[in-house]
Amino acid sequence: MTGSAPRTAGFAASIFDMDGLLLDSEILWHEAEIEILGDLGVPLSGDSCRGTKGMFVGEVTEYWHARYPWAGPTPAEVAVTIVDRVIALLLSKGELKPGAQHAIALCAERNLPMAIASSSQYRLIDTALAHFGLRQHFLLVHSAEDEQWGKPHPAVFLTAAAKLGAPPRRCLVWEDAPAGVVAAKAASMACIAVPEHGEEHHPAFARADLVLGSLLDMDEEHFDALAARYAP
Repeated sequence: MTGSAPRTAGFAASIFDMDGLLLDSEILWHEAEIEILGDLGVPLSGDSCRGTKGMFVGEVTEYWHARYPWAGPTPAEVAVTIVDRVIALLLSKGELKPGAQHAIALCAERNLPMAIASSSQYRLIDTALAHFGLRQHFLLVHSAEDEQWGKPHPAVFLTAAAKLGAPPRRCLVWEDAPAGVVAAKAASMACIAVPEHGEEHHPAFARADLVLGSLLDMDEEHFDALAARYAP
């Protein structure tokens, strides 16, 4: 739509998850968790890592410590180490998900204010957005680090909407994680889900308003149809 006037939608704001949605970072989290928690005696695999996907990292380490108690560092200290490792991996070999720029552009064409609402810590969010040159697109960055509960609790999305001055029902959430979809729908928001390969049949995705194989599959027709359903 180059050269055309900005469009408006039935939505008042667009809220993006980051890890696994805009960034191809699930494999980086798995690598860091398996390496660091494995050294503490937690028998992790890629499949078991997916079981805590979308949770705040401190909740992840508490979860595994409750099941496989280790001596030495506290779960909070282990969480810091994991985030440090993910940041290093992101800077060395991280990539954007196909269609990340495309999805952002679709929202920009509709003049929608955009936010990041992520379970990642601010230091990881800020590093990633700066590294990939995305920060300027987002009016707001909000982390579950500031919330009492992470996803699937809707708090991170509700706070982001409130800070944007947008009614929850007029917010569009973009997610890849089952916990994120549950959180978005609990917040009464529209939700586009882009499941990771192998997770497509998770029951949580049945709650999404639209399920895509890739962000590249989102187009103006899909966007306008979804926006019409949520128009005031």
